[in-house]
Amino acid sequence: MTTFTNRAIARFCLPLLAGLILTGCQVLPPDGATRRGPAEVIDIGGEAPDTTPSPQGRVPRQVAFPADEYAALEKTGSAALSGRLTLDTAAGTVVGRGETVSVAPITTYSAEAAEQALAGRAVEPADPRARAYTHTARTDGDGYFMLRGLPSGSFYVSGSVVDPTSGKRQVIIHQVSLSDGQHREVQLDR
Repeated sequence: MTTFTNRAIARFCLPLLAGLILTGCQVLPPDGATRRGPAEVIDIGGEAPDTTPSPQGRVPRQVAFPADEYAALEKTGSAALSGRLTLDTAAGTVVGRGETVSVAPITTYSAEAAEQALAGRAVEPADPRARAYTHTARTDGDGYFMLRGLPSGSFYVSGSVVDPTSGKRQVIIHQVSLSDGQHREVQLDR
């Protein structure tokens, strides 16, 4: 692959992974349904998992919930994150009004859901223990959001917006790092 192709894939994949992680430890269905819930992100490599869909149309999880990895993370803190959710489409910029924005820690567990989402598949729901580490907020009428009480660390910030041209929900993910007491702004766009 060329460097250009690798960069293009990374630019597309990183935001997608972040959004999926932050939506609450579950991946959005590939059919563009409006279900909202938790999700998570990356860990590429190893044997190819069994991707036979379950009766509910979801891929079985292959990665067990890493309780020790999550136990080392803080659930709350003094950091804040704000920004705006938008999507550039053939019809112009679409503002994510009334959408859920999620912030979830980057973990090995969240990687699986993101990897599957990038392949256009939804995984089975995440372990409920992962949800305790996911923070969510609703965007206002102009697509702006604010999350307070976040711990320090590395996170995926995600949201989704329906593309009026295709009618499909597009996931947007960005990666951010936060320090104690820090307030960061992120333009959650694609």
